[in-house]
Amino acid sequence: MGGARNCFGHDLFDLEYFYSNSESPESMNKLISSWGMNAELQWVIFIILCILVVSSTAWFILGRLKPSKLATELQVRTRSWWVMCACFIVTTLVHPLVTVLGLMYLSYALLREMYPLLKLDARERNVVLVCYATVPIQYGLAYFGMKTLFLAFIPVFMFVFIPFLLVVRGETKGIVRSISLMPYSLVAWVYGMSHLALLFQLPESAGSTAGPQGLLLYLIFLVGMNDVLQFAWGKILGRRPVLPTVSPNKTWEGLIGGVLSITLIAVAMRFLTPLNVWQAAIVGFVTAIAGFMGDAIASGIKRDIGIKNSGHAIPGHGGYLDRLDGFSAAAAPFFHLIFFFCYS
Repeated sequence: MGGARNCFGHDLFDLEYFYSNSESPESMNKLISSWGMNAELQWVIFIILCILVVSSTAWFILGRLKPSKLATELQVRTRSWWVMCACFIVTTLVHPLVTVLGLMYLSYALLREMYPLLKLDARERNVVLVCYATVPIQYGLAYFGMKTLFLAFIPVFMFVFIPFLLVVRGETKGIVRSISLMPYSLVAWVYGMSHLALLFQLPESAGSTAGPQGLLLYLIFLVGMNDVLQFAWGKILGRRPVLPTVSPNKTWEGLIGGVLSITLIAVAMRFLTPLNVWQAAIVGFVTAIAGFMGDAIASGIKRDIGIKNSGHAIPGHGGYLDRLDGFSAAAAPFFHLIFFFCYS
């Protein structure tokens, strides 16, 4: 059949290719047996280290020349970035199982951080245990390449099962809030994040030598820089707030500047992926917008609860949600765009 083709030359409507590569355990696990770090990954790590070294040096000099609360905060935040980048790089490059376990821990940490803040009663806390139990199941489905169950487990089965458990307890007071928050937390912080584990089950491609590690580092770099650049553009040019009652520090100038910058960075860093220029631009644009949306949603949740930060696990940044809100929101769109452009 003639027609549109993806970046590997496969017909977009070639159903035989789709089914033979999306569900076969043999093809889905090829990458696990060929693990290693190539030149593209080394370049990205080098770039990240250069950014951290320059930032650390700049904030150290600023603190010496003009001591201030801002300079101290920037130094603390940069030290935390060193730790976070080291953790991400190590868990990404060591072995797929280590990566999946690391991502699984982050999903668990997000749930563990937020549920106590919701002030749930004893019966709701029993349902929370079921929510925790979904984390290893969801990541197990991703690791073993069980794509159909992976896509349906939380948004189909748990979406019904969790509200049913809340109804069965016999107390309906506050049930609307619980039914809204618990399934949302699973979709946002478990289902969304677990798409990154599914990256390691994509078939090998002739268009990229960096493999799933490259795709994961690509997303980590884009989301991390998105936070930094939207903040920086907002500080430099920010005048008009996007969400004045939810997050007054987020401005249109910061949003637009960050989105355009990330779009260009996505194109420049596409050597980590099998994407062409326009595909990389679309992925970068969507990732930046999704990251902003995730950040805004988290800000709304925290404002409703009455807190500024979700925790204190990451010095200078706050809690896990404060750092991973955009990451968890961008993960699923990123995966599906990669799959659509290159594997469908």
